[in-house]
Amino acid sequence: MSEKTMEFKTELSQLLHLITHSLYSHREVFLRELISNACDAIDKIRFEALTDAALLDGDNDWKITLAADKEAKTLTVSDNGIGMNEEVIVRNLGTIAHSGTKAFLAKLQESGAKDNPELIGRFGVGFYSSFMVADKVTVESRMHGAPAVRWVSEGTGSFTVSEGTRETRGTSVTLHLKEDAAEYLEEYRLRSLVKKFSDFVEHPVVMGEETLNTRKAIWLRGKSDITAEEYNEFYKHISHDFNDPAEVIHYNAEGAIEFKALLFIPEKKPFDMMMSNEPKAHLNLYVQRVFISNEFENLLPAYLRFVKGVVDAADLPLNVSREILQENPQLDKIRRNLTGRILKTLGDMKLQSYDKYLAFYRELGPMLKEGLQTDFENREKIADLLLFESSAAEAGKVRSLADYVESLKEGQNEIIYLAAEHRAVAEKSPFLEGFKADGKEVLFMLDPIDEFVLPQLGEYKGKKFKAANKGDLGDSEKLKDEKKKFEGFIGFIKEKLKGVSEVRLSTRLKESPACLVGDEYSMSPHIEAMMRRMGQPVPEMERVLELNPSHPVVAAVQSMYEADKENPKLGESVELLRDLAHVAEGSKVDDPSAFASRIAGLMARDLGA
Repeated sequence: MSEKTMEFKTELSQLLHLITHSLYSHREVFLRELISNACDAIDKIRFEALTDAALLDGDNDWKITLAADKEAKTLTVSDNGIGMNEEVIVRNLGTIAHSGTKAFLAKLQESGAKDNPELIGRFGVGFYSSFMVADKVTVESRMHGAPAVRWVSEGTGSFTVSEGTRETRGTSVTLHLKEDAAEYLEEYRLRSLVKKFSDFVEHPVVMGEETLNTRKAIWLRGKSDITAEEYNEFYKHISHDFNDPAEVIHYNAEGAIEFKALLFIPEKKPFDMMMSNEPKAHLNLYVQRVFISNEFENLLPAYLRFVKGVVDAADLPLNVSREILQENPQLDKIRRNLTGRILKTLGDMKLQSYDKYLAFYRELGPMLKEGLQTDFENREKIADLLLFESSAAEAGKVRSLADYVESLKEGQNEIIYLAAEHRAVAEKSPFLEGFKADGKEVLFMLDPIDEFVLPQLGEYKGKKFKAANKGDLGDSEKLKDEKKKFEGFIGFIKEKLKGVSEVRLSTRLKESPACLVGDEYSMSPHIEAMMRRMGQPVPEMERVLELNPSHPVVAAVQSMYEADKENPKLGESVELLRDLAHVAEGSKVDDPSAFASRIAGLMARDLGA
C-alpha cells in the first residue's frame, strides 16, 4: 500500500480546535479516552468471536499496555482488540463521530459542547482529545485477515494512511507529546491517572510487568460476597472520611433503566463538606466501569449531597467530552430511583436503628431539610424523617412530626411550633404561655433553616403548621368584655408607638405583660437577628403589640391612662411595655440607652431615691 495523504473535512479541523480549547476542562482525560477505546475494541472482538472463534488468532490474553519512551518523548497505548483495516481507520479517524456532517459541528458550536450525545466505545471524538497533549499522533492497527495500516496526523488539515508494521491483531496509539506534556512520560503520573479514571475497567492496564488497575469493582460483586470491612474501606477510599459509614446501600436497578449503585450514608459530616459549603452532590459516575466524573450535579438533588458512592450505568447519553450528562428521561429515572432508595433507607434506619439515625440527623439533618424547599415529589417522605425538640419532652429529646400528630388533643387541627435560637429561649418565651395553659404541645424549631423551609411544607398529614408567635389566635369570650374597657387605652398606644402595626389584647399571654407578634408570613426576630449577624439587610417590619389585660402592670398603666391621660409617666410606661416584649422574646430593644434610662428611673422611684 502506498502512502496516501487525505484532507480532514473542514468541519473536522474546526472540531479539533474546539476540542482543544473548549470541550475538555482537564486535558489529562485523554488517557481515559484512549483506555476506554481500547477496552471497547477488546469487548468488540470478544463479542464477534462468539460466532467466529477464528477471529481471535489464538490471542485472548486481553490487556491494554502503556509504554512511555522518555528519549523519544512518546506515550503509546496498545490493545489486542478488534483492530482496524484501511477502510475502517479512515472512516473512524477521518470523520466526526462517524458522520462528518456540518450539522453535527453546528450543534456543538451552538450549545458550547454541553448538550451533545456520544456513544461510549466509538472511535470518534474521544480519540481526538489526544491532540491536547500531542503535536503528532501515530496509529498502528491490524484487523484479522487484513494487512496492518498506519494513520498519522498532526491534528491540522490532513492525515496520512500507509502500510503498517504491526504483526498482531489490535491497535497502538502513539502520542508524540508536546513540550508542556512531559509529565505524561512519568510512571507515577500514568499510574495515578489510571487509578483515578480506569481503576475498575474489566481488562488489565499494564505498564512493564505491573498491572496498574485493581479491576475490583466492588459494586459489581454480590452483597453476600462483600464483608463489612471491605465496604468500610471502599467508603473511606472514595470519601476520604476517617469514620465508617452509618449505612450502606448496594443494589442493582433493572428493567426500563439498568445501573448498579453503591452508596454510603455517613454518620458524621464528611471532611470535604466541612471544608466547603458547595451545595452540590458528588457521586462517582461510571459507564461500563469507566470513570466519567464526580462533578455531575444532576445524579442526586443537592439536599442529599452528604451521600457518597458510585453509580455504574450500562448506557447513558453523554456529551462529546463525557464531562456533562445530558438532561434526558433516563437520567431523570436514575435520579428518582436513587433519591427514593436513599430516603427509604433513612426511614428504615430511623425505625430500626434509632440511635444511629439520631447521630446522623444531629449532624446532617439541616441539609436534609433543604429538600422541603426543592423536592416537591418527596416532601412528605422528607417530613417523615424530621425530628424536633418539644415543650412536652425534656431538653435533648426529640419527636417526629408523626408522633406529634398522633398525640394531638381532640379538636386540634394545627401543628404548633416556635422558632428560637436555642431551647432555653423557647422554653421561657411568652408565646408558650397560652398553649401550656391549654395543654397543647409546641414543637421547638431550633435550627436556623427550620423557619425557612417549614412554611414550604404547609401541612403534614392534613394538619397545618401554625407559628406560636405569628397571627391572631382569636378572642375568648372574656376578651369581648375587656375590649370595651381597654378601647381608649389601645387607641392611645397606637398613636404613641411607632413601628407597631396594631395593638390588641392577647389570648396567648398568661404570665407576661406584653408580646410582639408578626403576621403569618413575617420574618421572626430569631431570623432577623441571624441575618444581621451575617451582615444581611433586614427589612423594617411592623408587628402587632399584644397586651395581657389580666397582668398587673398592664392594668396599672391602663388605670394611669384613665386617671390622667396627660400624665408624663404614661408615655414612658407604654414604651417600657414594648421594650419588655422585645426582651421577653430574646431580641434587642430598639433603643437600649433609653430602655436603661427608663429602668433606672423606675428603680429610683421604687427605692425612694
